[in-house]
Amino acid sequence: MSAPHLEWLRELGLDGLRRRALPGGYRGAVWSLDDRYVLKAGGRPAVEAALARLVPGIAPEVIAVTEDASVSVFVPGTSVEVLLAELPAADARELGHAAGRTLARIGEVRFERPGWFADGELRLGELPGDLAEFVRDCLSRRHPDWPLTAAEERGLLARAREWAPLVPSGAARLVHSDFNPKNLIAARTGDGWRVTVLDWEFAHSGSPLTDLGNVLRFGDSPFTEGVLAGYGPRPQGWREAARALDLFALADFLTRPPREPLASRLLGVVRTAAGTPGPARRSSGGRSAPG
Repeated sequence: MSAPHLEWLRELGLDGLRRRALPGGYRGAVWSLDDRYVLKAGGRPAVEAALARLVPGIAPEVIAVTEDASVSVFVPGTSVEVLLAELPAADARELGHAAGRTLARIGEVRFERPGWFADGELRLGELPGDLAEFVRDCLSRRHPDWPLTAAEERGLLARAREWAPLVPSGAARLVHSDFNPKNLIAARTGDGWRVTVLDWEFAHSGSPLTDLGNVLRFGDSPFTEGVLAGYGPRPQGWREAARALDLFALADFLTRPPREPLASRLLGVVRTAAGTPGPARRSSGGRSAPG
């Protein structure tokens, strides 16, 4: 923890609390403060604080924020990633159902147009446009530690061209964009599972199918079955559109240093997507599908 962050904690009257490191967001470091508060350094604290106010009860309450850090209320519970390694299938499905209901509530928040949140006022910037152009750009900036062959790069770009027409356009709802078990905290209550969503640094206004693409990235499971059941109705062609939207995230991962254990799993998904493209799977749920 840096000296400026320690000084800020003193100003907040939190410097006497016991500190311990927690697993954090991709761009930040996170500490528990006596299991009462959480300090997160890095990410986009002003944006994350604004979003927490939009979805109370889903994101942790933020009580203080600076240009590069935030303090939020500690949420008791266990990482869903940890729980899924222990729960039987029926319980994992039940937990997924609760997560799916939570995800549906996130997607109910609407904005004027699609866009990247530029600041704590949630002013909207631009999102990447054409999928193939975005993948081509990411491949041009690919981190050298990702072991892709030239043939795999060509295959991934061909897949992006194939799937580009499936990307929904115009949807302007809240997207977490990193909705997966490592960013979910769950606790049993009298009414079932309570699910809290962490790490909103990649959130934007766009199609909620982006989050379903993230959920399904590594295939079906009792948990993902529960998520889909809890999420509720989905537009025609949703699975193909979600898969196409997730290719934006997969390509973006290739521009950053690979981090294990996630990197090996991501590499497998990327290589599967880079297989020899077949006929495009189009449907009325493609580009014009509601998001």
